[in-house]
Amino acid sequence: MLEFWQLLVLFLAGLVAGFVDSIAGGGGLITLPVLLSFIPDPRFALGTNKLQATFGSASASWHYAQAKTVSLGDCGRIFACTAVGAAFGTLAVQLLDPQVLKHGLPIVLICVTVYVLLKPQLGTEDIKPRMSRLPFDMIFGLTLGFYDGLVGPGTGTFWTMAFMLGLGFNMTRATGYTKVVNFASNITSLAFFLLSRKVYFAAGFAMGAGQFLGARIGARMVVSRGTKLVRPIFIIMALAVTVKLLYDNYRK
Repeated sequence: MLEFWQLLVLFLAGLVAGFVDSIAGGGGLITLPVLLSFIPDPRFALGTNKLQATFGSASASWHYAQAKTVSLGDCGRIFACTAVGAAFGTLAVQLLDPQVLKHGLPIVLICVTVYVLLKPQLGTEDIKPRMSRLPFDMIFGLTLGFYDGLVGPGTGTFWTMAFMLGLGFNMTRATGYTKVVNFASNITSLAFFLLSRKVYFAAGFAMGAGQFLGARIGARMVVSRGTKLVRPIFIIMALAVTVKLLYDNYRK
């Protein structure tokens, strides 16, 4: 049983993480370490993390849809592909070693960050798509959904870049669509953790309430301020995820 002060800490951590995650991703860098400090078993910490993350991605998705940044009717196929990918990723984590993927991710994230820094106009406005929608939805939905179910860190960054470079979305629009597909992979993975009974509901709901509120505040700021807000936070969070992965993978 968690004490009141612990639930308050979880709520505040969820609030900050929801705000950051709705703008540029990377909220897991905040939530998972906090959960692990209260929940020793990493399996339960991961399951609880998926519960609280679902609140944030759902809240941000709904706000972006209300602001007309995202058309939910346009998301059906990519939502389904991402959910399928996440299901296979969550199952594969039982069989594969996620470290195989993690070792290469810092290099990919560094390349993404450098590319964004060298392209200051990237994401300022919509451009001509480089891919048609059907192959984009299937390729990125299945692969990034699989990755999110298997490992997770940096998923939001990869999705935002995919929407900008593949479909030509501006950064604000790409951020909105990213939260929709994040919700697809979060709720799919959560379903598996619920089936295996590896979720602490009190901790998940406390942090989820903070996520819900923080995500609405962050999404509202993105809609009002656009790329000028998203770009610097996107770069900071991409670097933060990179540093975290480098530390986890190579500290030994």
